[in-house]
Amino acid sequence: MLSGLDVAVQMDPLEGVDINGDSTFAMMLEAQARGYRLFVYGVESLALLEGGQGDKTRLTASVRPVTVRREKGNHATFGEAKRTDLSEMDVILMRQDPPFDMAYITATHLLEHVHGVGPGKALVVNDPRSVRDSPEKLLVTHYPELMPPTLVTWDVGEIRAFRQKWKDIIVKPLFGNGGSGVFRIREDDQNLNALLEMHFARSREPLMIQRYEAAVRKGDKRIILADGKPIGAINRVPAEGEARSNMHVGGVAQRVELTPRDIEICNAIGPMLKECGLIFVGIDVIGDWLTEINVTSPTGLQELERFDGINPAGLLWDCIESRLSA
Repeated sequence: MLSGLDVAVQMDPLEGVDINGDSTFAMMLEAQARGYRLFVYGVESLALLEGGQGDKTRLTASVRPVTVRREKGNHATFGEAKRTDLSEMDVILMRQDPPFDMAYITATHLLEHVHGVGPGKALVVNDPRSVRDSPEKLLVTHYPELMPPTLVTWDVGEIRAFRQKWKDIIVKPLFGNGGSGVFRIREDDQNLNALLEMHFARSREPLMIQRYEAAVRKGDKRIILADGKPIGAINRVPAEGEARSNMHVGGVAQRVELTPRDIEICNAIGPMLKECGLIFVGIDVIGDWLTEINVTSPTGLQELERFDGINPAGLLWDCIESRLSA
C-alpha cells in the first residue's frame, strides 16, 4: 500500500453530500484511512495558465485541504483555500456530476494537461480523454450484441417507425443523467409527438430510443468494475408506477448476485475499460441487456459495501495504486 499521497477531488460541494450514500465520500474515507492527504475543489475554480517566454503551462485550482468523518452534520473540516498547481498532486478524482455538456467536456481538456504518472503529473481518475470519448449512452453502442434494440436519431419518422416495430419503448435524452427526462411510451400512448416536439424545440441533441425491457420490474442492475474487473453489483428496483429505477426517484436498492450473462458482459467490455484508463465504472444491466456504461461519476459503492460486506472503495484504490506503481 502506498502512503503519503496527495489526492485532490474535483467534485460538487462536499458540504451537501449524503454521507451514507455518496460514493465520492466513500472514496475519500478510504483514502484518508490509507494516510493520503485530501484536498477538494470545484470545477469552476480551474484555471489554465499558458506558458510564454519559457514558462510551462500550469493548471491550477482553488484547493482546500479537508478531513472527512462519518458524522452527520459534521462530516468535513476544511483548511484555507489556496491556488494550487494540480501537477503537484499524485491523484485527481474527477467526480463532479453530469450533465455531460460543454462545460464538462472543457474540464476534461484542461485536466489532460496534468494527467499522467510521474514527476509533474497527476493520475486523473478516470482518464479525462477517455471520459470525453465515452459518452455513457453512446459508448454502449459499440457493443450491439450486448444491448437491446436501440435507436439514436434526430429523425422523428425513424422514431415513429421504431415504436411501430417494438410497440413499447423508452425515450431518453442522450446526455441526461439520473433518469431525468426518461419516458416510457407504449404503443397506444398519444403523447409521443408532443414529447418529441418539446424536446427538439429545446435541444439540438438527438434522442436515444430503446425497446422497453419488462425485466426492469425485477430491477436495473448496477455492476461496479474496478480497472475492467467486476467487483459486485446492486439491484435497483423501480417504485410502483415508475418506469425509472434510479434511487433518487424512489428506486430501492437490493442485494444481487452476478449471473453468467453479467460476467459475459463484463468480460466483453473489461479489456477496453482497462486500456482506456477507465478505472471506476458502473454499468447498467436490465435482464440480459447492457443499457449504459457510466464513466463520469458512478455510484453504488456504499450500497455494495452494505450488501456484500466488501470494501469496494479499497479495491478501487488498490487499482489506482497499481497504476501509480507501474
